[in-house]
Amino acid sequence: MKGYLSIRETSYKWNVSERRVNQYVTEGRIPGVERFGKSWAIPEDVKKPTDPRKDHSLTKSKERKMRRVAHETQSQIDGD
Repeated sequence: MKGYLSIRETSYKWNVSERRVNQYVTEGRIPGVERFGKSWAIPEDVKKPTDPRKDHSLTKSKERKMRRVAHETQSQIDGD
């Protein structure tokens, strides 16, 4: 079908398993997915969903470390 990819084709494109693509589909994380009989058709221009476990913002430990380093740097500048 023009403009759509199968689960297998999408798994190759995104470098993940077919099972993982199927999970994305059943979780509703891929917009524009169509069902054709027993198969899924995934729009070929859709991007791979991001991993919700990977928050790209700073974690608490990184924030603490940055504050500590900033404090130590300021102490060195002030001569304490």
